[in-house]
Amino acid sequence: MPAWDETATTLVGRAEEMTRLDSVIGRLGQDGVPAVVDIAADAGMGKSRLLSELCARARRSGLTVLRGRATEYERHTPFQTFTDAFADVDRAVLDSDAVPEAAAPVLRGADSVRGAASGTGNRDRFGLHRAVADVLTGLGERSGLVMALDDLHWADPASLELLDHLVRHPLRGRVLLVVARRARQTPHSLVAALTRGVDSGAVLPMALRPLPERDSIDALASDLLPRDAKEIYASSEGNPLYLLSLLHAHRHGTSSARDTIARAGDGTASEVPSGLGSLLLDELTALTEAQRRTVEAVAVLGDHATLAMLSRTTGPITAEELDDHIGALVRRDLLRRRSDGRWTLRHPLLRTLVYEHTAASRRAEIHRAAADEQARAGVPATERAHHVERSLVGWDPVAAAVLSEAAAQFAHTAPATAAHLLDVVLRLMPDTPAFANRRGELTLARARALGTGGSLRESRDLLHTLISSSGQDDALLRGDAIALCAMMERHLGHSPEAIALLQRELVRSPGPAPRQAVSLGLALGMAALNTVSYPDVRDDVERTLAVARSHGDLMGELGALALASLGEAYEGETAAAQRFADAAAGLADGLTDPSLTELCESLVWLAWAEALLERYADAERHADRGLDIARRGGQVHVLPHLLSSKAFVHLNTCRLPSALESAEEAESVARAIGSSDLLAFTLTFKALILLLRRPLGDTGALTTAEEAVATAGRSSHWWASLARCVLGHTALVSGDPRRAQDSILKAGGPELLGLQPSTRPGQLDTLVGTALATGDVEQAARWAARAAEEADRMGLHGQRGAALRAEAALAQHHGDARAAADLFERAAQAYAPSGAATWEAYSLLLASVQASAAGEGPSAVAMWERACRIADAGGARLLSDLAALVRPQAPELPRAPTELDQLTAREGEIAELVAEGLSNQAIATKLYLSRRTVETHLSAIYRKTSVSSRSALAALMTRAALDRST
Repeated sequence: MPAWDETATTLVGRAEEMTRLDSVIGRLGQDGVPAVVDIAADAGMGKSRLLSELCARARRSGLTVLRGRATEYERHTPFQTFTDAFADVDRAVLDSDAVPEAAAPVLRGADSVRGAASGTGNRDRFGLHRAVADVLTGLGERSGLVMALDDLHWADPASLELLDHLVRHPLRGRVLLVVARRARQTPHSLVAALTRGVDSGAVLPMALRPLPERDSIDALASDLLPRDAKEIYASSEGNPLYLLSLLHAHRHGTSSARDTIARAGDGTASEVPSGLGSLLLDELTALTEAQRRTVEAVAVLGDHATLAMLSRTTGPITAEELDDHIGALVRRDLLRRRSDGRWTLRHPLLRTLVYEHTAASRRAEIHRAAADEQARAGVPATERAHHVERSLVGWDPVAAAVLSEAAAQFAHTAPATAAHLLDVVLRLMPDTPAFANRRGELTLARARALGTGGSLRESRDLLHTLISSSGQDDALLRGDAIALCAMMERHLGHSPEAIALLQRELVRSPGPAPRQAVSLGLALGMAALNTVSYPDVRDDVERTLAVARSHGDLMGELGALALASLGEAYEGETAAAQRFADAAAGLADGLTDPSLTELCESLVWLAWAEALLERYADAERHADRGLDIARRGGQVHVLPHLLSSKAFVHLNTCRLPSALESAEEAESVARAIGSSDLLAFTLTFKALILLLRRPLGDTGALTTAEEAVATAGRSSHWWASLARCVLGHTALVSGDPRRAQDSILKAGGPELLGLQPSTRPGQLDTLVGTALATGDVEQAARWAARAAEEADRMGLHGQRGAALRAEAALAQHHGDARAAADLFERAAQAYAPSGAATWEAYSLLLASVQASAAGEGPSAVAMWERACRIADAGGARLLSDLAALVRPQAPELPRAPTELDQLTAREGEIAELVAEGLSNQAIATKLYLSRRTVETHLSAIYRKTSVSSRSALAALMTRAALDRST
């Protein structure tokens, strides 16, 4: 093996880094130990060598080690990096029942995508992320686990999204994820994810510095003249791979050191210095033509470089000749055999250089041969797509069909790859009338994939082009494009634009077909809900409902009913909202899951309407059903709404741990979708949950609320206002009533008309608290009266509870503890019927304080104890901490009279001395009495206490003392 091979040398100059890594491995799974190590450096700086040393030490420590590498020319093979790492796991383990099927696309690669595409698998890529995390956690439980992922700057988008999930939700137990990447080539999304991880303490950053000169020369160039060694080190700039290559050139005379140094400053597109490239490629000059073709085939085939595939792509040679070529290349250490039998070039940089210097026609020829061989072997389109794409030099309908099929199968688990493949097809497709319909269909599919993958603006722009170019014959395509475009506009915070687009389409002549009119009408209603303008489209929603019913469109009817219920609930029109919710629930419960898949949004609207109507059990039931359908159907855009509705229900019913879990999943999906409005929406609920879930004094809720407001920016959506209101709540709890008041009034205006009526009583309750804290009692009274008025109009228990709490705060301020206690208790009773246990407990705690102040001790204790039970069982740490601060004193109960109470003072004194064991004479001496007097008192004591001996009297006195102590 040549001396310049970086993995063949002793690790040089990395003692400090290894000390830090050894510390992480030694304390794996303990509190405060990072779950991810991020090794960043330039090309050739020794990242892979450091990973190799880390993996070797981890194995010696008894840990399981998985190692994967991203590859430059497979960036559109989904999850390739993780799949490569899982190849090290015993297949029997991965095929066991303990491993969730949802993780199959990562554990087994592209071939497993077929099940999801055919409807037999789960198409929720976020569920896939959780499943992979569960697999890694399970592997870690065996003996501890280190997963090392190299060259992450080349990772495919699906791998990067999975990595982002693992950084946001660090793995539990003894599991360490180590990533290595080139800092300057790292995608911004990966940099952002790792930076967030550093801020949260989940990621340990480790930037590799150039090797120290003295260490490098002593370890690698001690045989050279000092002047030559220093010159070569200076030229390498401390880069290990470049240094070793220069030393190899100097020792073997394959290149002039002076020439190499002169070329060192330039670089290639892949960040390989041109001098280093020349040195690496210089080895290939001595190869025969057949050997060079073999090296080129290995470079092009990548992970598919098996012996069988090489025999198909290296030309008309025999198996014996191929073996000879491979053997010669192995002896030159150009090729290496992996543990799975595939062949690879010695270093990724060498593969890059060989690939770049292979003629384009030759590369296409190898890819085409590989694709043909895979087709003959029955390999699915998802796995063939890579070679098919790279073999194209012009329009090929057969290849286009393969790429389109692969894109359809990747649409849910790897939407970025799906969008890329469709882009390849569209760029090569002839722009002629014969292909117009198919071009429109594929453009719509690409726009949908872009939106699913988080490229909202690119999706919207593509849809604008498609809409403007569609003609009268494309009415169906145009309608679908407009509905999708409206969704993209909403996610981008452009609901007014979405409303205008939809209204213009609905009044076009000729108008849309009935089914599309329903779809567009529902989209219009949803956009109006976002902008707090539902009354403006109430008639449109009613017309949509009428059209759906007249054409037997059950899904359209359900959607219109659910949307109307939510719209009326937002507006505080409780009776109408309940009527629509009853009808929608009856229809939804009678439909099958496949039917509901067509319009899963209907369950979003219904679940939220029921939550606002305080029908928490029904809301959770419909949210859970919607989540199941959406995950199986790959409808990512509805997940944050369904998860947030479930989180909201669990928040109100005091199930805080599960509420936070749902809120955090909603946040992760919103971030992946790339919608700032949707992210603000999910962060708002997360902040409110954190406020109750975290201990008193924790700042996490305030920080999250501030992020929600900053994310919403100048948005006019209702959840931007809600974010500011939640910021107001957290600010008040944090002791800043002025900021709280300013935030809520900024959200709703002086009269709160900018807020949904359904949220006003709760906000008014908070404003009463801010006014009293700042000394404006008159304003507090006005707001309390307004809260009562709004709550009475809506007629909901929870709203009435908030209004009663506002009245109670006023009574408390005026010093009327008895009235305040009664009002707070009535507020708690108002929440109880709907199951809003969180707010029942909060109101009971406030009531117990006032009851105690009013001298109603037993009542105060009873209310306090019930509040504690609710808070402790539901994980509401804030309420538990508050309860500890306001615990009422238990009243002293009158002691029941005993036989001892009949004794006189002198008799009691003598009885106590008897209990201490003193004799009659000793008692007489101690009390200055005669012995006969003591005996007379004892006779009286025996008669009054019904005991007959000194021992019985002593036992009676001991029991009495114990009773007094308890």
